[in-house]
Amino acid sequence: MPPVRVMLVDDMALVRSIVGRMLSEDPGIELVGTAANGREALDKLLELKPDVVVMDVAMPVLDGLTTLRHLMRTQPVPVVMLSARTREGSWETMEALALGAVDFVAKPSSIAELPLVMAELAVKIKTAAGVSFKKAPGGESEQGPKAPDQGRRLFKPAPGRARRELVVIGCSTGGPAALQTIIPAFPADLPAAVVVVQHMPTGFTGALSEHLAKRSVITVKHAVNGDLVLPGQVLIAPAGSDFYFDGGPGKLKVSVVNKKRSLAPGSFCPSVDKVMTSAAEHFGEKVLGVLLTGMGRDGALGMQEIKKRRGRTIVEAEESCVVFGMPKAALELGVADKVVPLQDIAQEIIKEL
Repeated sequence: MPPVRVMLVDDMALVRSIVGRMLSEDPGIELVGTAANGREALDKLLELKPDVVVMDVAMPVLDGLTTLRHLMRTQPVPVVMLSARTREGSWETMEALALGAVDFVAKPSSIAELPLVMAELAVKIKTAAGVSFKKAPGGESEQGPKAPDQGRRLFKPAPGRARRELVVIGCSTGGPAALQTIIPAFPADLPAAVVVVQHMPTGFTGALSEHLAKRSVITVKHAVNGDLVLPGQVLIAPAGSDFYFDGGPGKLKVSVVNKKRSLAPGSFCPSVDKVMTSAAEHFGEKVLGVLLTGMGRDGALGMQEIKKRRGRTIVEAEESCVVFGMPKAALELGVADKVVPLQDIAQEIIKEL
């Protein structure tokens, strides 16, 4: 296969030099050009014809978010954002993902982190190169978010249907944008608790929670240790912490434990598998597991545990996934009850409650 053609956009010459050099060392990547700001990037785009754009968020002249909006409207191309680990940087990253960026990489906080960050960036560039914008990644893409006021209605459960008291949603690459389609479509009186496990670097799930809360009528909260599991509330599992359920009927709560340990390559904390398994152990058949777009196999074994206890499962259809890895793994294991395109998943969840 030919190498992925990449354009790097960052206002810092040192970043362009170091990141550009390290990307060029990967035989699967060809650096076709750089730009110091969004305006320069837009001017060069037609000439360079990159397969993927790697772009900083905060830049002079034309910032990353404004550039991304223009790209998605006029010259759609897969974009991977370079994001600062600050509170402002994490919020802007969530906005970029909602606008259609495929993924992001957090900039290293030290030279020692650079090799791991560059390895992560190379993987995400190659993944982004395979994204088709016919199955755009949610947010303000082809499907677009459902307006929050669509959720303002009294919930009427289907008669004769087994009640599900907990919904566990797992996702990775493309997940933040997919969640922008699902969570705002939930009514405020949803008669089940929702837990979201999104693969993300530490420090970004708080901004994801705020971003979703701003657009939703249902309560959305970044989970903390001891939070009760309540209907009509979405808990976002904090990145970098173990997350599981604890307590008895009527007083079930979540345990959030930051062990501050390094993770093996390809592993995530919290793990969708572990959260779904804990949910199945405490809720049995009253659990609904949902797997959205994402790379890898995390969640398939968790869904298997849900099925063992007669719970229900939904996976996102390939046609709307940015990356079909996680849903595909569940299908291969034979543990998916329903396969549903992104735009229909919220209503499918509601039907199951």
